[in-house]
Amino acid sequence: MRNILFGVLVLFGIMYTVRWVQSARARAEPDGDWLPSVLQATIGFVTNFFDTLGIGSFAPTTSWYKLQNLVPDERIPGTMLVGHTGPVIVQAFIFIAIIKVDVLTLSSLIGSSVLGAWLGAGHVARWPRRRIQMGMGIALLLAGVTFVMANLGFAPIGGEAIGLTGVALGVGVACFFLLGALMTLGIGMYAPAMIVISLLGLNPAVAFPIMMGASAFLMPVAAIRFLSANAYEYRPALGLALGGLPAVLIAVYIVGSLPLTTMRWLVVVVVSYAALAMLRSAWVEGRAPVAQPG
Repeated sequence: MRNILFGVLVLFGIMYTVRWVQSARARAEPDGDWLPSVLQATIGFVTNFFDTLGIGSFAPTTSWYKLQNLVPDERIPGTMLVGHTGPVIVQAFIFIAIIKVDVLTLSSLIGSSVLGAWLGAGHVARWPRRRIQMGMGIALLLAGVTFVMANLGFAPIGGEAIGLTGVALGVGVACFFLLGALMTLGIGMYAPAMIVISLLGLNPAVAFPIMMGASAFLMPVAAIRFLSANAYEYRPALGLALGGLPAVLIAVYIVGSLPLTTMRWLVVVVVSYAALAMLRSAWVEGRAPVAQPG
């Protein structure tokens, strides 16, 4: 099963790369100025470094682009998907290879999240985005507090298992189906995935091959759609890819060498960051003026 996952990832990666090369040739600059700037590559390095640590790359990339007005707002989603897909595929390959995880658990949770993103998108897209952000933000804050207590020895949580069976596997499949569906609303998977993995008694490190794998299967398909529509900025996207690849290799070494206790503290940092980001987004959207009909 692991080899099948690798094979499908290779196929997706080839399809994505070929389509991007075709797009790049079609929009080649007359003066040959196609390489990204140092700033664009730096953004790729920094955001993918923290993405590999589980922080996520979309929120930091969006903030950086908007802060310095580097990419038009309407082209930011396509630019991020096109640029970050390559580094995420590399993350998935490495984490699936180096982190021990039960193959049935890995394939089941990845498959359910991908299925959730495809089948659940229509239903979840009708949910009030702001309420979901508030609920998820509060839940992640509470989970972060629980993890702090567990790390200090006041509450039992998590474990060192690398696989799920029976009812626990069923619960995991259901949770990751929901997380995959929530991705269609822009709700990041990484922090909630870490919480679900730990609450089910697995080693928090197991979350990395699962959440990176799920993203690696989803992102190439979405990126190809943006490439076909020419709804992205070429040089910033290339900066994300070229700067991101070495960042992934450096950050993977850090994650792969972290002891369990340190990994649990990393979960606290990731979850707290995600919770505050979600609550801030909900607050900003709540203050936005509501368009009047007519």
